Amino acid sequence: MEKVAIIGVGQSEFGELWDKGFREIVLKAGIEAIEDAGLEGKEIEAMYIGNMSGGRYLAQEHISALIADYSGLAELGTPSTRIEGADASGGLALRQAYLAVASGIHDIVIAAGAEKVTDVASEMTTDIMASSADREWEGFVGATIPALFALMAKLHFERYGTTSEDLAMVSVKNHKNGVLNPKAQFRREIRVEDVLNSPLVAEPLHLLDCAPLSDGASAVILANEKIAREYTDNPVFIRACTQASDYLAVQNRRDITTMESVRKASSLAYRMAKISPEDVDVVEIHDSFTIAEIMAYEDLGFVEKGKGAELIREGITELTGPLPVNPSGGLKACGHAIGATGIRQAVEITLQLRGMAGKRQVDCETGLSLNIGGTGATAVVTVYGVR
Repeated sequence: MEKVAIIGVGQSEFGELWDKGFREIVLKAGIEAIEDAGLEGKEIEAMYIGNMSGGRYLAQEHISALIADYSGLAELGTPSTRIEGADASGGLALRQAYLAVASGIHDIVIAAGAEKVTDVASEMTTDIMASSADREWEGFVGATIPALFALMAKLHFERYGTTSEDLAMVSVKNHKNGVLNPKAQFRREIRVEDVLNSPLVAEPLHLLDCAPLSDGASAVILANEKIAREYTDNPVFIRACTQASDYLAVQNRRDITTMESVRKASSLAYRMAKISPEDVDVVEIHDSFTIAEIMAYEDLGFVEKGKGAELIREGITELTGPLPVNPSGGLKACGHAIGATGIRQAVEITLQLRGMAGKRQVDCETGLSLNIGGTGATAVVTVYGVR
């Protein structure tokens, strides 16, 4: 297999981008990535696009062709493929791009993700997101995505002593980090009491325990090692990019406080990268809900099952802690542009490993990102390194 490096990154702002269209935000991220890599664009041999639901958010299918067309690559015949895996669409696009280069089929490719959600009413957004779980066995009986994560939280509380205050501390941490990210949707700090006093969405989850659904796009350019070194002296390598699945319906899982997809994907990623969880210096975690971040601490192997809350209580995952988690602000503060999130995580880890993350910079040589789809039926774990 070829070694795969990230040579260019780009990202639009995340948020309610009322004055910008889907094509505009995608183009912004793509141009930024191409300029960052020092390419003209014609060198790109293939495109992989993460997008969950353009057909409903935009009434536009064939998103991959649209992006190839609008980016000027259709004229060159550059193949463009849309990848869908609910919230994990971006991570899956990254994995497909990684495999294309690692296999030797392509030398330079782009992985991008985009979603434009604010053009539809909130009721439709809720319905679209419900389709990332089991529509027949969960959605049709009223189980929303927040309700399913609330079930996980309640059992985690009962079994391991996790509290609403612990969840609130995750939100507080990520908002504090988001203040330092110029492209984050929410750049303001909050307090534990703000989270606990915000409206309940699905008990015990409050409004400020939940990530927003955002507009946004992100892009990374991948190349094999030989070509990467022609463009940069300090490439960031993807040392592993793995995927695993779990039951779509939460009711069928062995333990709803564990995401087996995360456990399996991370275990394989560590083996491929020849590292252990203790070797990871910085992490971007899929915190669509605060309980998801605490469960991920455990399922990624940073702490044993049931002790995830101890990491947030002890400040381990703070920006200044031994294991900084979500320096970007995570989905909670940076925003969750569904198809773009997995790619945005790669952008953040790349900036961190380059030492270009500005005021949120941490000391790191090895990074990891976790992107999940729905309630964890799909998980993508990526390990990055400076060598």
